[in-house]
Amino acid sequence: MFAVMSERILDGTYAPESRLPSAMAVCDEFGISQVTAKRVLKELRAAGLAEMQVGIGTFVTALPQPPEES
Repeated sequence: MFAVMSERILDGTYAPESRLPSAMAVCDEFGISQVTAKRVLKELRAAGLAEMQVGIGTFVTALPQPPEES
């Protein structure tokens, strides 16, 4: 699940600063327990791909953009 969600962040499926699905939505999509879903979201935060806003949800971090070629 971590690999799938991180790939979605990196490929733009989940846009920077957009809200990620809730732990319950992750449970439903992947057929996993709520404990596992919360762990996946925690791993995304630890990897710097997401940040939690207490009482609001987990959001994709603003990923750095590659430098433009001249």
